[in-house]
Amino acid sequence: MDEILRIFPKTIEDKLRREILNWDQLDEIRIRVRRPVELVFTHYSRMIKHVVPTEQDALFILNQLSEHSIYRFEDELRQGYITIEGGHRVGISGKVNTENGYVKAIRHLTFFNVRIARQLKNISQRYLPYLYPSHYMNTLLIGPPKCGKTTFLRDMVRLMSDGFQHLPAQKVGVIDERSEIAACKNGVPQHDVGLRTDVMDACPKAEGMMMMIRSMSPNIIVVDEIGTIQDVEALLEALYAGVNVVCSVHGRDLQEIQKRPSLKPLMEAKAFQRFITFSNRPKPGTVVSVLDENGQTQNIDLRGKAYEVDRSHTVTVGHNSNWV
Repeated sequence: MDEILRIFPKTIEDKLRREILNWDQLDEIRIRVRRPVELVFTHYSRMIKHVVPTEQDALFILNQLSEHSIYRFEDELRQGYITIEGGHRVGISGKVNTENGYVKAIRHLTFFNVRIARQLKNISQRYLPYLYPSHYMNTLLIGPPKCGKTTFLRDMVRLMSDGFQHLPAQKVGVIDERSEIAACKNGVPQHDVGLRTDVMDACPKAEGMMMMIRSMSPNIIVVDEIGTIQDVEALLEALYAGVNVVCSVHGRDLQEIQKRPSLKPLMEAKAFQRFITFSNRPKPGTVVSVLDENGQTQNIDLRGKAYEVDRSHTVTVGHNSNWV
């Protein structure tokens, strides 16, 4: 985890090396000026009371994140995060400057949240055949925040791009607005997203989908966390252009999604032929069900192996046949 520790001043780096013995369970390192560093693990968190960053430490961290060129990272700072080597994402917070009601910049950065990224492979493998009877069906992943959707989606991208078993490789275009799927640094994916995947990084989803279709002619468009009317309109345009789509959305279940006004055009158009629902119970990453376009459960044998997803959380491939 040297790529993470290098952003800290030497005194803090040394103390963190001594304090963090179980990196495989670490989810976040939270830095707050004049307060103890907080380590957030999978099932608990703890304060390191003898590690209290100063304003000078915060400036050091910012310089490391921006590679001593803050202006070069103005867009990332305005979005509230910077992606570093390894795909780890550092959220930032502080004094916000606005202009005409919009965020212009964040100054006096005194809060940092280092989110540990881990790629987990083959967690979606057993599901893909049910999304590909003769071609990839338009698929929507549904679940609450931090339930493993993005990690699952990333693995889908890799497998669709490379192909596996009898499923042929596809040209995949990823619109990665928040740099969470590919975690690009200087335009280069830090995660393995497949040999035939092209990425539009840090680009608004609605604009990015149209740009990707015009410029890269993908077979499949992948976007994370749709929700706005603009997203929905762009998805419909992609479908009309003959491109398949795979995307995710925050929600409890399909019934809730169907009632959401902004998503109503997609539901009325029957844009999706498959839905995969997730839960964080009994643990984050639980796949609840795979549904067809009518909300009917697909009969999938999910007994046995459990997979780990989403920053050391586990996906229990248990199937709830009474879901609908």
